[in-house]
Amino acid sequence: MKREILISGTPRETRVAILEDDRLVELLVDRPDQRRTVGDIYLGRVDAVLGGIQAAFVDIGLEKSAYLHASDLLEPEDDDDPEDREDADDEVEAEAEGTPQPADDAPVSAKRRGDDGRREIGGRRAIPDIAERLKKGEMLPVQVTKEPISTKGCRVTAQISLAGRFLVYMPYATKVGVSRKIENREQRAKLREMVSKLVPNDAGGVIVRTVAEGVTEDHFRREILSLINTWKKIKRKQTFARRGPALLHREASLTRSLVRDVFSAKVDALWVDSRELHHEICQYLELIDPELIERVHYYDEAAPLFDRFKIETEIRDLFQPRVELPSGGYLIVQPTEALVSIDVNTGRYTGKRDPEKTILRTNIEAAREIARQIRLRDVGGIIVADFIDMETKANRDRVVQELRTHLGRDRARTRAYAVSELGLIEMTRQRVRPSLWASMTRECGTCHGTGRVFSPEVVTRRLERALRRAGTDRKERKLAIRLHPDVALYLLEEEPKLVTSLGRQGGLDLEVRDDPMLRLDEFRLMSRPAGRDVTELYAVA
Repeated sequence: MKREILISGTPRETRVAILEDDRLVELLVDRPDQRRTVGDIYLGRVDAVLGGIQAAFVDIGLEKSAYLHASDLLEPEDDDDPEDREDADDEVEAEAEGTPQPADDAPVSAKRRGDDGRREIGGRRAIPDIAERLKKGEMLPVQVTKEPISTKGCRVTAQISLAGRFLVYMPYATKVGVSRKIENREQRAKLREMVSKLVPNDAGGVIVRTVAEGVTEDHFRREILSLINTWKKIKRKQTFARRGPALLHREASLTRSLVRDVFSAKVDALWVDSRELHHEICQYLELIDPELIERVHYYDEAAPLFDRFKIETEIRDLFQPRVELPSGGYLIVQPTEALVSIDVNTGRYTGKRDPEKTILRTNIEAAREIARQIRLRDVGGIIVADFIDMETKANRDRVVQELRTHLGRDRARTRAYAVSELGLIEMTRQRVRPSLWASMTRECGTCHGTGRVFSPEVVTRRLERALRRAGTDRKERKLAIRLHPDVALYLLEEEPKLVTSLGRQGGLDLEVRDDPMLRLDEFRLMSRPAGRDVTELYAVA
């Protein structure tokens, strides 16, 4: 697969696009007013401990207190076989920022309390009773794992980790793990043995990352020492910031973390249109992987970089609910407060003779595009896809497998379940920050986020009720009615006698004027001749 990275930088914005086979699959945007905080380490003060929900709120100096769940407290490691723990090891593989993440935070049922006072959740490791471990006012270092989303503050963990190019260093752990994406057993054993010898006693644990295949012992040694030194600096800052809250460590910039986590021999080229960023990237690669410098290209043509690769249209379309499929079908993507719903439709594609083949082809195309869209839009949390109903189980399984295959390319953790009895496929995707839709758009002042406005007929009925109140009140006798031109036209063509009738019934002198500055579902009642706005006196609903 052909893979390219495009970086376009200006003083006010940096945009990163990842292309696979010349198609946009990922877009990252960084602005000074929306600084990324995932991976930052703070010394926080416990504001509140809520045993009922096994969580604490920690003041880290941001606008809202951070959320710390009991499962993210430090726990002594048991003596599991490393092979049995690799699922957990894989959980801390770097995401968009290259920062290790905690276990899935979706609610889990079947909770029970063990004899040692800790809770067991499903089949997972027991977690401590947070009320016994933390007290209000206590200071502790925490790391941001999820940025604030909507009305919620950020999520933090006490299980701190530092990501390098080839390793993830965990100062409070003791074991060496290897990413499961390295599938060769001999290679895994070799890497574990090599790194285990390099980690000083009582210095912590590490995870060998996917890009570490073929890396020499020298590289590992330098990176381990670098990460340990970084941790020592953080501890020194913590000593001098006893009263907190305080920032102890800031995660690398978007560009540097992307180069660290994504740019490898599997990427054909990296294009950057900022000379400053080009210099920074090359300097960084000199330290971590000099062989990749020849794949970095400075773009200095007159046409903008994203225009040259023809992706600006794709970026514009990612905010639209409708997504076209190659065969003529389409998706409708609708984010809601609780989940993201995706509906699959055949559209103009009707096939030839066999309806099942037509539906299967549309669903296969939809599975590929859904995997791309949730990655491109950076959608997280619960996702429900309503595929077109298929008669045979074999076809349903084929669609699920196609979806899982393409979800496998996503750097965020994803999980897709089998087709439900209602024909739905439920998915979860790791959510670390607000989606592009949430971070780059804002609520419409007209519809207030519903995506719809009242029709001219409904506005007319609201106006009618307001005028009846004015007639009953009898304080204002002369009124000018201001309406959006579309509503005024509706009145003129569909209900031409309404205003005259209402004026006669209420003893009002009414005058209608169109006002293009008003919203479609808005009207104004102005007292004549003073021009005083009296709308709020009469327009209740």
